Amino acid sequence: MNFTSVLLQAAGGGGGSTMLILMGAMFVVMYFFMIRPQQKRQKDAVKFRDSLKKGDMVVTIGGAHGKVVEVDNDTITLDIDRGVRVKFEKSAISQESSKKYAQTATTEVAETK
Repeated sequence: MNFTSVLLQAAGGGGGSTMLILMGAMFVVMYFFMIRPQQKRQKDAVKFRDSLKKGDMVVTIGGAHGKVVEVDNDTITLDIDRGVRVKFEKSAISQESSKKYAQTATTEVAETK
């Protein structure tokens, strides 16, 4: 066996650190493209639900539209129809319907121009 073949055989085991660096880079990319945006959406949803007040028009995750008539710590009472009041968990509120309709109207106006 000559000296060069010994060096070539010994050089094959150095790929572990490169693999570790690539795995770390993949984790960082996943964090910034998947985990961080999800955390931001969750923060925004909690902030929205905490800011709900009497008189807001909202849509539940089930699609029920109503007007907020009472806000407690974890529950919200909605007036679905005249005199029909239903109590929901705050986490069941999906969005504010007045903002949704305002956004739809402005996009339709912009598209017609």
